[in-house]
Amino acid sequence: MNETWAYLNGNYVPAGEIAVAPDDAGFLWGATVTERLRTFGGQWFRLEDHLQRLARSMEIVGIEPGMDPAALGEVAVELARRNFAQVAEGDDLGLVIFATPGRAGADGPTVCLHTTRLPHEIWARKYERGEALTVTPIEQVSARCWPPELKCRSRMHYYLADREAQRIDPGSRALLLDAEEHVVEASTANVLIYREDSGLISPPRSRVLPGISLAVLKELAVAEKIPFSQRDLRPDDVAAADEVLLTSTSSCLLPVTRFNKATVGGGEPGPMFGRLVRAWSEMVGVDFVAQTKRFARSG
Repeated sequence: MNETWAYLNGNYVPAGEIAVAPDDAGFLWGATVTERLRTFGGQWFRLEDHLQRLARSMEIVGIEPGMDPAALGEVAVELARRNFAQVAEGDDLGLVIFATPGRAGADGPTVCLHTTRLPHEIWARKYERGEALTVTPIEQVSARCWPPELKCRSRMHYYLADREAQRIDPGSRALLLDAEEHVVEASTANVLIYREDSGLISPPRSRVLPGISLAVLKELAVAEKIPFSQRDLRPDDVAAADEVLLTSTSSCLLPVTRFNKATVGGGEPGPMFGRLVRAWSEMVGVDFVAQTKRFARSG
């Protein structure tokens, strides 16, 4: 297989040549902002939304990439054109964008875009059996450290929380709380609960990363006439929910079937999960669960 192309600091390079210097602020300080997205049918999903969020993250950190979102979008489209030839027919691509302030005394920041294979083998099991969540003592980073709207790679708290979740309940991932013990998000995903009497409920926007997939779910809920609200949630709300869902751009939607070692709902992906998967698939023109099952088997 030929090597894929990437973009690094103004040049298209073979992906194997991506390198970040040890004294780059992204490596030295963890000062890296990032976005991750995917294609459906070969087209980047909500690319402009991701680029606008990236621009806001760079503004918060003080990174001036020398490119506006439209120019970064052109790079993303070019990478898809170059790299899609290596994707099996019917499959799709992932994209990672990251930017750092660069090296001290250097001319400018580090800006990189590279494509990835979608991890169908991981998602297939979760679509069929569900995800497990566990509350751990590791808290979400306080808004006094950085605002929730900043999407960055300073994720030691995620790493430690997931390690502790695995220790408590092997196979689970962490559900993070804030200092007031409100539910905020899972590691790398927004979380929602569903109750038959009140619909879909998300933590308040002010407490969580403004997830693009979360906004998509809100759009789908409106179209499907499913009540959608945002309010403070506690772990007891999650435990009592009829269904619990995780959403992120790459996997779209995952069902949670176990929480703190106890069964959620009927212990299997529920009807609301299935309804939203169908609505999302119709919107993008790709049955992404069937796609994942197909390429998990072939991969």
